[in-house]
Amino acid sequence: MSDSPITLLVVGVLIACCLTHVRSDSSDHRFKVGDPVPLYANKVGPFHNPSETYRYFDLPFCSPDAIIKEKREALGEVLNGDRLVSAPYKLNFRDEKDSALACRKKLSEQDVAQFRSAVEKDFYFQMYYDDLPIWGFIGKVDKEGKTHPSEYKYFLYKHIQFDILYNKDRVIEISARMDPHSLVDLTEDKEVDVEFMYSVKWKETDTPFEKRMEKYSLSSSLPHHLEIHWFSIINSCVTVLLLTGFLATILMRVLKNDFVKYAQDEEAADDQEETGWKYIHGDVFRFPKYKSLFAAALGSGSQLFTLTVFIFMLALVGVFYPYNRGALFTALVVIYALTSGIAGYTAASFYCQLEGTNWVRNLLLTGCLFCGPLFLTFCFLNTVAIAYNATAALPFGTIVVIVLIWTLVTSPLLVLGGIAGKNSKAEFQAPCRTTKYPREIPPLPWYRSAIPQMAMAGFLPFSAIYIELYYIFASVWGHRIYTIYSILFIVFIILLIVTAFITVALTYFQLAAEDHEWWWRSFLCGGSTGVFIYAYCLYYYYARSDMSGFMQTSFFFGYMACVCYGFFLMLGTVGFRASLLFVRHIYKSIKCE
Repeated sequence: MSDSPITLLVVGVLIACCLTHVRSDSSDHRFKVGDPVPLYANKVGPFHNPSETYRYFDLPFCSPDAIIKEKREALGEVLNGDRLVSAPYKLNFRDEKDSALACRKKLSEQDVAQFRSAVEKDFYFQMYYDDLPIWGFIGKVDKEGKTHPSEYKYFLYKHIQFDILYNKDRVIEISARMDPHSLVDLTEDKEVDVEFMYSVKWKETDTPFEKRMEKYSLSSSLPHHLEIHWFSIINSCVTVLLLTGFLATILMRVLKNDFVKYAQDEEAADDQEETGWKYIHGDVFRFPKYKSLFAAALGSGSQLFTLTVFIFMLALVGVFYPYNRGALFTALVVIYALTSGIAGYTAASFYCQLEGTNWVRNLLLTGCLFCGPLFLTFCFLNTVAIAYNATAALPFGTIVVIVLIWTLVTSPLLVLGGIAGKNSKAEFQAPCRTTKYPREIPPLPWYRSAIPQMAMAGFLPFSAIYIELYYIFASVWGHRIYTIYSILFIVFIILLIVTAFITVALTYFQLAAEDHEWWWRSFLCGGSTGVFIYAYCLYYYYARSDMSGFMQTSFFFGYMACVCYGFFLMLGTVGFRASLLFVRHIYKSIKCE
């Protein structure tokens, strides 16, 4: 039974690798002169609002074909908001064109108003040509010499210049330039006749096909960016060294003195009164309140930790190359479903160690602890996206697929893991016998209460990662590309080390103050970094980004709340596990009876 979760995880990673490596186009990317090359229009949207995207033909562009063909997409692509349809341009392989007509259209007053609103909001478009991304802005606002917005002039670009590089029979690179001299005036609400034109220029290059995606990751690998990334790591390492040095010189010396003092106390007369952490040895392993919730939080945190490790494994082997559309979302869904057995096993096993009896309710709580808030958030945000008619609104079929995955994979594995955990018959390893009645906790100063301790515990790990956070946010909530996963993995390891060390230190000081209720405190202190990350979300939204509008604001704060909650559970589990190892170690080292 012990091998089955590992086997499932290995199979899951292989499935995720296969799913995420599938190219969005089934062709072999080799073409002859004059062959049609797949070109798909994807979406349009305000440049500064990455979540607020619409279908390409939601704007009144004209299509030369009577029927717009939609491309079948994978689960991750749909979750990513991609909605690919046939584009109104014909870019056949090595077929040059000069001012070719794409289509003609008479724009009504309503169409003009719609385009003007899009230009005012800085709308961009995205297309894919043989799986290579193309971007461009649909128009421009002329503000030169004008002081009031009512004087601005709005123009629509009607001519696109495609520049394509090829190597023998393969497409290597494509870029789109908008002709600044070919404009349609949209300032007034009146009907306009528009001829959408395009030109195509082909040029040979020596760049091999295997390296055609490298240019998209160059921006994050530029020397000045790498310097900042390495500065981030050095900053984090200094934090770790300072913290470990603090622990080594202060905590270990104090512990050594404690061990010497307690050893002398045992040799001396028994009438000496015990003080400090040894004094509460009969209460330190007293099980926490709300043990079902505590075990469920540990189970969910363990699952999210495993999910994060596997995502890093896929990233480090190169699965998430730039513009592998939907790869990350596919991997997240598949691996989360397959790791639910870990949540069930950890929660049920620990719950039974805490002498819990209603393990079925504990499993239900484990299954809903993270998925519940995520589902409620999704329902609200999907409703907002439907109201906006945005591509972020998931189709009914995709929702059915996700529900089926949860019903047929996640839930059964959770139950199987729970049964295995219940049957493991593991006992809680406590080096000290717990007394029948708990000792009263002495009155403590305000700074030893939960909230100040959480603030202290969360600040240090957050300070170790905050520089790297900007680049992650700029990638997820912007148009930058993040590819330096090795540096991110180092930062993640540093985050785990700092979280474990600071939680252990605070747990010791809590026990030394004769406060034996350390279980929940260690979990809350470990997870408090998630609260700091959410506070950083507020700073990023208002100070570092230009996002606006109800939909973008609700998506940003809604989904970031779920991510930070996941960090809270994961780092809380790390903090508690480290504290548990530490507490067991120090109480094993002394005679408690």
